[in-house]
Amino acid sequence: MAALINNFPPDGIVTVNRVILKPEFSLDDLQERVATLCENVKTYHSATGFVGGFVCMNSGNISNEGSTIGQAVESHLKNKEALIVTFWNTFEDHEASHRSETFQPLFKQVLELCENGNEEIAYNMLWSGAAYSPEEAKAAQEAKAKYANVANS
Repeated sequence: MAALINNFPPDGIVTVNRVILKPEFSLDDLQERVATLCENVKTYHSATGFVGGFVCMNSGNISNEGSTIGQAVESHLKNKEALIVTFWNTFEDHEASHRSETFQPLFKQVLELCENGNEEIAYNMLWSGAAYSPEEAKAAQEAKAKYANVANS
């Protein structure tokens, strides 16, 4: 398994927060509060189990090629829904970070923005990987072409 996040253990934990902004708050409000919270986690929890993370915003695009629930044109949650995804060595490390005195006040400031409250779900990593380099992709394609018939025999 190739690492998506450097130094993330194969048995690590991924947590996902789904934030839906209240109408009275802006994307700037979310970015400011989440950046402050993330900086706190990096500063105080990098040595106690935090490995990395990212925050992404609903772009509004819906893949009609990858969706099976109709042919929607745009998500109604465009620029309103964000995912906060973090990577941890263990679930216990994650839980300890939430109990820290420096984290709780900043976490509450993020929750003030949320229309949907908060439910943070922890996942066990099954697979992660980065794309092949152009050279690796070419070699993989050549191997598939060369050995595809052998596998089907």
